Amino acid sequence: MRRIDNPPNPYDGIHQDWLEPPPPAAVEVYEEAARSILSENDSPDLPFRWSVNPYRGCQHACSYCYARPYHEFLGLGAGTDFDTKLVVKKNAAELLEAAIAGKQWAGESINFSGVTDCYQPLEAVYRLTRACLEVCLKHRNRAVVVTKSYLVMRDADRLAALHRVAGAAVYQSIPFADDATAKLIEPYAPPPSRRFEAMRKLSDAGVPVGVLVAPVIPGLNDREAPEVLRRAAEAGAGSASFIPLRLSGSVQPVFLERLRAAMPDRARRVEARIRDIRGGRLSESRFGARMRGSGPYWRSIEELFRVSMNRYGLRGLRRPDALPDRPPPAAKPLTQLTVQGLLPFPEP
Repeated sequence: MRRIDNPPNPYDGIHQDWLEPPPPAAVEVYEEAARSILSENDSPDLPFRWSVNPYRGCQHACSYCYARPYHEFLGLGAGTDFDTKLVVKKNAAELLEAAIAGKQWAGESINFSGVTDCYQPLEAVYRLTRACLEVCLKHRNRAVVVTKSYLVMRDADRLAALHRVAGAAVYQSIPFADDATAKLIEPYAPPPSRRFEAMRKLSDAGVPVGVLVAPVIPGLNDREAPEVLRRAAEAGAGSASFIPLRLSGSVQPVFLERLRAAMPDRARRVEARIRDIRGGRLSESRFGARMRGSGPYWRSIEELFRVSMNRYGLRGLRRPDALPDRPPPAAKPLTQLTVQGLLPFPEP
């Protein structure tokens, strides 16, 4: 059990600190009847337009998660509240069915886990992601899953079936090659070794897989990228991508506090390297700024990634019309996404 630890919520007029050691924080689950389930993305950093997030908050507790500030919109904290006070959208599948069946839906690809992990442990009980995949399969609608979870293996049959009729892919997010280091930064996510195992089994089941080295934390995991890409390629991955760490809003104090507690001997160097790629800052100048690095140190990371991708035969994210063996067309016409002109579909 962990003690409650949240940075001040900027949307609250009053912030109070514990005078005595705070009580331990237990997981609390709240169910809601959501009004909508499809979220439209307009960020130039994310290669998808539509996403589905059946859950708010995430039990994986990754200290760097860029979604933490969204919990503050609910009147909660971006720290341990985000990890332990979780919201379940019980009507997610029904809302997705209504959206896809509507006359205005053009059959565009749907990304699962645009904000929080759709296969976090709660999914084992609520099965909302599987239900949503069933909706996509029913309507022959393309889908992409981004996850850190081994639980995605449970739905290999649905994902393989969807890929055969419309297109599907799973991207495992694996920032670290070493299980022990990963546990310090993303304490309740499955270890990288399990994620590589899931990737291999999905590939064997006929599901295209890829790897996201996200985020790249300068001075911490940047030199692990070649090993991550090597193991991903061995596990069947056909494509890869990466993004730099971003520390917008309340993510910064959460990440830095946990980094200093977990790795006191390395924290100073990591902070210095982050400033190297952010023009002397620890974060972007504004919330929602583009997730990109700059400067010679970041260019060296980009070159290392490029060389490693070439070495292990991995491609970058591809446009859907670049696939040489595309599945049969969906029941409704597919509309090409224009966000960076990319979709996270590896070639079969």
